[in-house]
Amino acid sequence: MYKIYHNPRCSKSRQTLNLLRESGIEPEIILYLQEPPSAVEIRDILKALDLQNVRDLLRKGEPIYKELGLKDENNEDVLISAMAKHPKLIERPIVIKNSRAILGRPPENVLKLL
Repeated sequence: MYKIYHNPRCSKSRQTLNLLRESGIEPEIILYLQEPPSAVEIRDILKALDLQNVRDLLRKGEPIYKELGLKDENNEDVLISAMAKHPKLIERPIVIKNSRAILGRPPENVLKLL
């Protein structure tokens, strides 16, 4: 079972979804801006992505990143909480298969999960 944390307005997210579909996979689509993951789910995603640094999942170019003063924030709990409250901060797309996940940047990264 595949899942994709998807933003249909994002070209990379659309390309990643198309790559999955071209490979015969119809993933569960999670519109994470409408249904944000909880802090617990974000921790699970970080683990599945095998990311050691929470910042690797943050979109640092988003205006809310600056508004919240996250540049100098070192507390992992604060960063994860910010992503849960403001899902625009979450890098996308994220594709999950079982306990493994990958960022679709570039979209071809998803092929590593197939």
